[in-house]
Amino acid sequence: MKLPKFISNNIVLKITSLNAVVITIRLIVSAFIQRLLAVTVGEAGYASIGQVRNVLAMLTSTSTLGTFNGVVKYVAEFKNNQPELSKVFSTVTIFAIIGSVVSAAVLFFGASYLSNYLFHSQEYIYIFQLLAVIVPFVAGSRVVNAVVSGLSDYKRYAKIELISYLLATVAVVIGLYTSELKGVIIAIVLAPVIQLVVLAFVFGKTLKTYVKFKSLTLSLIYKNKLLAFTLMSFISSFLLNYIELNIRTLVTDEININEAGYWTAITFISKNYMVFATGLFTLYVLPKFASIHNKHEFKIEVLNIYKTILPIFGLGMLLVYILKDYIILFIYPDFTGMEPLFKWQLLGDFVRLGALVLSHQFLAKRLVKSFVFTEIISLGLFFVLSKVFIQYYGTEGIVIAHFVRYIIYFIVVVFVIRGYYNQTASKTE
Repeated sequence: MKLPKFISNNIVLKITSLNAVVITIRLIVSAFIQRLLAVTVGEAGYASIGQVRNVLAMLTSTSTLGTFNGVVKYVAEFKNNQPELSKVFSTVTIFAIIGSVVSAAVLFFGASYLSNYLFHSQEYIYIFQLLAVIVPFVAGSRVVNAVVSGLSDYKRYAKIELISYLLATVAVVIGLYTSELKGVIIAIVLAPVIQLVVLAFVFGKTLKTYVKFKSLTLSLIYKNKLLAFTLMSFISSFLLNYIELNIRTLVTDEININEAGYWTAITFISKNYMVFATGLFTLYVLPKFASIHNKHEFKIEVLNIYKTILPIFGLGMLLVYILKDYIILFIYPDFTGMEPLFKWQLLGDFVRLGALVLSHQFLAKRLVKSFVFTEIISLGLFFVLSKVFIQYYGTEGIVIAHFVRYIIYFIVVVFVIRGYYNQTASKTE
């Protein structure tokens, strides 16, 4: 099927429209699965699933020592330079080995402590031991995904995302009907294994043309450059998920586990529609910003992205808000405590989208200090405001904190980027 001319001439819209097809299918399937889970495992089970998802997200960072965005950047820059690519992947391989071994050891030997800390029970020890075994699969799928993104191969990216999601969904359904909550959690933990198999099947041949595995020599030539991304990933991915884990525990302790389930459900809805943006960031924004070297071009590109995607996202979020009662009724029956959370979560996510477009400049230009400074402000605000607001507004205080945090974050990012370009301009004069 041919795309309309106005879409085919705009790479942002091409990626967004293809992503839209994948995400629409995902949303339909997800609605069915979320209803099934909500009815079967309830609010408390949903909160437990949220904890496991956060741990898995943390592993995507630690298993490769946070090199994902670095691989995206350098594959985009050196895709026609085989010697440099080999140097990058030699370093990445060592990072992945170290990250996987350390992560697996912590999970396996700390299984008892982690189960008690995150779930207040010894019942989940087996989950952390299983996670220890699948860590290398997490690392492998993360690195290969970074190559797909660096090449801006959005068609294969969409295919990989869709097939992986559908297979992982089948695994969740099988797990649910065979072992209920325990089976669901095991299926979620095994998702990286499924994704790596799909990546090998869909992208294996192409990967071999860019990464000459036989010629890889384990060296650390790109160590310093990739360590910058390690630090940035630790802040943005590991700490973010760690704070989410603690906020879910805070809601459970301060109110009850059912309220923690409501917050987990609203964040899951948020993550579902924010997947639209994730693909655009990794496939287009990061590689594009890496190739831009002056303020004028950067400003034009940001405005182009804003006028293309913000109206689409704004309308989509408005639709979610209008249909919130039906979403609760048909997908999360009995999760009536979610209703007040929609407004603030959606407003926060809209501001967040605008801020994230700008902040990808820090990754593209390896502006480590700027990235760390803005992310710590963002995460610190979220944690502190959540602890304060929950005392006055209950669970709704967490999503209010989410909204306020991103307004301040957006303003800070604008000033930091303006300062970067002013400093760059003064150096060239």
